[in-house]
Amino acid sequence: MNVRRRSSAAALAAIAVIGAATAPAVAADPSPSSSPSESAPSGLYGSTDPQYDGVWRQSLALLAQDTAGVVPSPKAVKWLTDQQCANGSFGPFRADPAKACDAKTMVDTNSTAAAVQALWAVGGHGDVVEGALGWLKSVQNKDGGWGYSPGTPSDANSTSVVIGALTATETNPEDVRKGGKSPYDALLTFALPCAKDKGAGAFAFQPDKDGKLLPNADATAAGVLGSLGKGLVTEAGSGAKAKAATCSDADGPTREQAAANGAAHLADALAEDGHLVSALGGSADQPDYGNTADAVVALAAQGGADRAAEPLAWLEKNAAKWAAESGPAAYAQLILAAHATGTDPRAFGGTDLVEKLNATGPAPQGTTAKDTATASDADEAEKKDDDSPFGVWWFVGVCLVFGIGVGFLLSNRNKKQQP
Repeated sequence: MNVRRRSSAAALAAIAVIGAATAPAVAADPSPSSSPSESAPSGLYGSTDPQYDGVWRQSLALLAQDTAGVVPSPKAVKWLTDQQCANGSFGPFRADPAKACDAKTMVDTNSTAAAVQALWAVGGHGDVVEGALGWLKSVQNKDGGWGYSPGTPSDANSTSVVIGALTATETNPEDVRKGGKSPYDALLTFALPCAKDKGAGAFAFQPDKDGKLLPNADATAAGVLGSLGKGLVTEAGSGAKAKAATCSDADGPTREQAAANGAAHLADALAEDGHLVSALGGSADQPDYGNTADAVVALAAQGGADRAAEPLAWLEKNAAKWAAESGPAAYAQLILAAHATGTDPRAFGGTDLVEKLNATGPAPQGTTAKDTATASDADEAEKKDDDSPFGVWWFVGVCLVFGIGVGFLLSNRNKKQQP
């Protein structure tokens, strides 16, 4: 997913992914957006300028709503599909979707991969998804990975968010190769050794100007998810599949061990304060809410919800004000963190994240049967100690909304075609 989710220019690196989902660093709105302004494009979540993050934040919003049993407004979904270029790609924002994309249109892998995950989740847009996947495959680098913009060097975040798009659509990343290399091959080149003076198991974003790989918390959270083959939306790991989060260089880096190493690095970084920090322009360290949310998702996906308990508790206590100031992408990140840990996003430190997110865009079409029951029968359910699992709500909801023809959402590609 954090606020992520990078462009061909360095200026975009601070505000664009990659959501997720993502999860790459997500770009959240820099000012409050409790309701869209009159000047905001119809159907878009948030009221701030979408120039750099429109598609990213829209995709995160739709994914977060889907995890919470919310059926999004058709207007919101159409806004996203209208952003696609004829070649299948997406960019951060197209002010005039009726105008054909040309060589000057900025498109990128992060926006495209996030849109794929969102549109696959809501269903009914198989042609859009297939076109986007085709474009992503066409711009894969020879090392097996992806950079933010076509033709730029691969980086850990972009490669990871594309892996998420592939696995979300039941495409095996191992089978998507360029020059004999898979995305996992590329991702492992950014994994650092366990020695503290060599990176302590973190992932680097990409080599710096001197060719060195430096630890990066955002890239590490993304790298953990990518190594696990997870997208912006993920469940908590458990049982035998949850490898101990201890750093080891024995026998070379497998992707499972790279994920464990990255999780160990994040756990160490979170141990002191329960949150990650960031400093921009030489300013004092500040809590990094977005990357902390990404770290929660990564830790839960790699080793289970318990391993993310401390930073999750910190977010529940401290993140409401940040989300209110930052807008829909921030609310979405917190919802995705709640989903990954099995936490109720409607009672997140006293805040109903779902209600807050919904208020930043067009009114949802409705809720799934599961979500409605959860909301309306909460008191009764508590009395009965009913802790029914939250993870299957979306399947029922999509069936109800889109009909039997697309009911079996995850069984094969065809069920994602237009009804």
